[in-house]
Amino acid sequence: MPQGGIVKYHVKLSFEVDGLVERADIIGAIFGQTEGLLGPEMNLNELQRVSKVGRIEVTTSSTTNTTTGDALIPMSTDVDTASLIAAAIESIDKVGPFDCKFRLTAIEDVRATKKDDIIKRAKEIKQQWATKTISEGETMLKDIHAGTSVSGKLTTYGRGKLPCGAGVFDSPWIILVEGRADVINLLRAGIDNALAIDGARIDESIKDLCDTKEKVVAFLDGDRAGGFILKELKSVVDIDVIHRAPEGVEVEELTPQQITDILKNTIEEMNNPKPKPSLSDPNDKPMAEIAEKTFSQVNETLEAIGLDANKKEVFKVPISELVSKLSVQSGIKYLILDGIVTQRLVDGAKQAGIECIIGHRIANLTNKDGISLKTFTELGVA
Repeated sequence: MPQGGIVKYHVKLSFEVDGLVERADIIGAIFGQTEGLLGPEMNLNELQRVSKVGRIEVTTSSTTNTTTGDALIPMSTDVDTASLIAAAIESIDKVGPFDCKFRLTAIEDVRATKKDDIIKRAKEIKQQWATKTISEGETMLKDIHAGTSVSGKLTTYGRGKLPCGAGVFDSPWIILVEGRADVINLLRAGIDNALAIDGARIDESIKDLCDTKEKVVAFLDGDRAGGFILKELKSVVDIDVIHRAPEGVEVEELTPQQITDILKNTIEEMNNPKPKPSLSDPNDKPMAEIAEKTFSQVNETLEAIGLDANKKEVFKVPISELVSKLSVQSGIKYLILDGIVTQRLVDGAKQAGIECIIGHRIANLTNKDGISLKTFTELGVA
């Protein structure tokens, strides 16, 4: 193309001449026999001058008495002009003294072809660099893991090869999470004592490991499935602390900072353990045994449990319904609750014939005669 021209279309034609001619004869016929046919502004010479038509390329092949070949005309006009020029060339019937016939084979949109080439190349680039990026990412993770202490490595536990941090074996406490991705995310936050339960069905080996720990923490997703798993988990393992990701968020989606913020109090408590509560009065040992047995059932539930003289459960109700329940209930000797022992509760318990109440705290009472009141702390439970 002359300087400044941008090819938009390739006009492709085939020809057949009843005689032996040269390439120059074909080009001369194209220019000569279309000149003036469509007006001066449509002459090929003029279109070449204004960079609308490029250099015409011709290939020929000769036999004994005929010449055949193809012509390619690059054009930067609109498709209407390209079509008009193609039709004008098809009207050529002589090359020199010989009869000939031109036939249009295609008007090729060069830009569309370029687009296809660009898309094809873009896919190649994406494949090449995406693979490179993934490889680099894997290498980076390997480098990080290689530079991490043993306690920061991902390993497995038990016959089921449950994913866990290497710290679960030596740490005095353990964090139970839902899956492998959660364990990895806690490792990123510098916490290496997480164990994945890996499914809604709790492996028996998890219970065995938890029985050896001072504290068992559940850290589960903030969705409905997390609630179901927590319920199943509590039926198998004694959970001391429950943490949940924000509503609708999974643990594996949390940032290291969010994980640290959620577990902060539990981590501080385990790093700076308080002295274990001890039984204040040896004479309270029978009640201490009851408190120890029922504590996990009521703690953080806002519920109360009533036991008879044989220490068998008679009822379990929300704290908000407890006083009204006592007004119609008899045969209760021990009352254990997740809450504060108030004067109203003491009065209702006396009328129901209850001899002992155990709670987290005892309010300032004006009348507590005739009934034994204890806290879990006094009984060495919490």
